[in-house]
Amino acid sequence: MDIDKIIDTLIGNKDDKKVENFLRFLSDKLWNLYNDYLMDKIKMAENKIVWDLNIPNAKENQEYEVTVDMPVLDPDGLDGMEIVLVSVSGLDKNIHGLSLVTAADGKSFTISGCPSLEYFRKNGATAQSTFDLIIRYQFVGVDMPEEHPILERKVPFVINQDPRKLWKDLPVDWGNMPEPKYQNNDIQVEYIKVEALADGTPQKDIVAASKRGRSHAQEAKPRDDHFKMAHMDNGWYVMAVADGAGSAKFSREGSRIACEESVNYCIVQLNGNKDFENAILKYNEQMGDGESDARKQVGDHIYKIVGTAAFKAHRAINAEAATVNNQPKQYATTLLLVISKKFSFGWFLASFWVGDGAICLYDKHTHTAKILGVPDEGEFAGQTRFLTMPDIFKDAKSLYQRLRFNIVDDFTALFMMTDGVSDPKFETDVNLNNPDRWDALWNDLKENGVELTDDNESSKEQLLNWLDFWSPGNHDDRTIAILYEGEETDPKCEEVTEQMAKEISDTNETGTISSDKINVES
Repeated sequence: MDIDKIIDTLIGNKDDKKVENFLRFLSDKLWNLYNDYLMDKIKMAENKIVWDLNIPNAKENQEYEVTVDMPVLDPDGLDGMEIVLVSVSGLDKNIHGLSLVTAADGKSFTISGCPSLEYFRKNGATAQSTFDLIIRYQFVGVDMPEEHPILERKVPFVINQDPRKLWKDLPVDWGNMPEPKYQNNDIQVEYIKVEALADGTPQKDIVAASKRGRSHAQEAKPRDDHFKMAHMDNGWYVMAVADGAGSAKFSREGSRIACEESVNYCIVQLNGNKDFENAILKYNEQMGDGESDARKQVGDHIYKIVGTAAFKAHRAINAEAATVNNQPKQYATTLLLVISKKFSFGWFLASFWVGDGAICLYDKHTHTAKILGVPDEGEFAGQTRFLTMPDIFKDAKSLYQRLRFNIVDDFTALFMMTDGVSDPKFETDVNLNNPDRWDALWNDLKENGVELTDDNESSKEQLLNWLDFWSPGNHDDRTIAILYEGEETDPKCEEVTEQMAKEISDTNETGTISSDKINVES
């Protein structure tokens, strides 16, 4: 049948108007059928798309770059159809810190930048973490329905929040704190510059910083740590750090009293104390040869100065508690106390230690780390001993066990710190005795903005900023004090004898103070 016959059969002798209407009807009907056919093809294609893009989560404040490939269609029954990306939206460089770039061939897109959620934290709001990527795409290799030229798909994209940003820094509500208030600041910093000798030889300076921990700031609680340090005109250094117990309501005052009283007492006792210095000189002359009596004399002086300083602090806390009708245990605190001085033969140091934290005499040149005491955590794990406990001073032997003294040629730094620093940096008591870990701490400070150079008064702010370091699960108050000499430019300083290293690392020869029956002063 030819075309004329077909037309004649369809139209016959109908008038033109009817023929026109018929053709319009037939055209519309066929187009609808064709669009339905195309839609069926599109639905078939969509059903064959596996939207498993595997976009990894981004981490806030960490550089991110990922290229995401568009899914590939199963060719079965689709006659060469392909999916082509038109555009992707949902992230903004100015809001999320991330850019979206679509590949020229429409087969992939790239997400890149440094994610940020600060925009969503306005007015203290909790930032959202999940966002919708709107993927606009079309199929090629087939006609598209007139009403659906471009398709869309929403895909979730996650920016994991920086855990540091989840912590709140709430001011202490002193008005609702129990009496007495014992108000203090969230931070404490100090730098003591010791002038160089007349010949230009630099002297060791002291820098210290203390900062309220994140766990305290989160709950609007005050800082419980404290420190005090001094350099006397006669060359003696006196340093103390203390960590108030988090479970004790007024421990912030306990730590303050402990530092203030112990340091002040030492200053008074070290002022013009020639007997003590002569005993040190005599002991140094006799080291290794009939030194027992000389060692005992030095030990007795340390007992009367450093030991009594700690006891005076203990008594002062008890007196304060009695004044306001509180129990001394509400003022529970640790105490680390050190006195030191440079003599012609080297450095003399004596210490008292109760509780956790760390005191270390560190020398990078000899690769040694000498712990000036023993961290004590009570009868059971996790139970810290405190200065306020009566048994700390129950007899002379108990007190002597907490005293140490050492003589060394020199050292890089004397570190004193509360457990807010020692726990994240050393983790275990065993690691405290590992020189490699102290090397790591020294390098950590230098590599993160703390310039331990001579006469650098800015180091106190640098050290305070360093205390913001991130350590998962470690968010206590942090306090650190460092006695150091910044001048380390001569390569020859790296050369030391084995004997010198042995003297610094040998804790048994000079470290422990022996005791006779001496009563604690009351």
